[in-house]
Amino acid sequence: MTAATVFWLIAVIAFVVLEAVTTALVSVWFAVGGVAALAVSFFTDSLPVQGAVFAVVSAIALGVMVPAMAKRRRQNQPPVTNGSPLTIGKQGYVLADIRPGYLGRVHVDGLDWQARADILMPKGAPCKVTDVDGAVLIVCPVTADTAAV
Repeated sequence: MTAATVFWLIAVIAFVVLEAVTTALVSVWFAVGGVAALAVSFFTDSLPVQGAVFAVVSAIALGVMVPAMAKRRRQNQPPVTNGSPLTIGKQGYVLADIRPGYLGRVHVDGLDWQARADILMPKGAPCKVTDVDGAVLIVCPVTADTAAV
């Protein structure tokens, strides 16, 4: 194993570790370029050739992946991770009793949420989201009046 091969192996490991630590896609293209340069190092000891392969493959990886990720980001909306106003008006059911002044849990829109209500709502009772307070849904019981609205 030549010194250049060891260098590229260490570089690839460093880029992969950096990517794993940041999780922000800052070095994955360099890891791809490093793998290509590592492969070339088995066939030639020329550092300029290896460096050129590293630079070209890294640039190609960057040029291919960034537009693809931008397109994917536009297509997929991030998941709702807080008490989004999008849940207002949705119906669900109580997972854990909700007592006035205390938080309970509800299942709304396919997710488990913390919830608060002005009246006692037992487990299993149907509910409707009337408002949102941060990551807590404000719910009321589903009655004939609230089910239609």
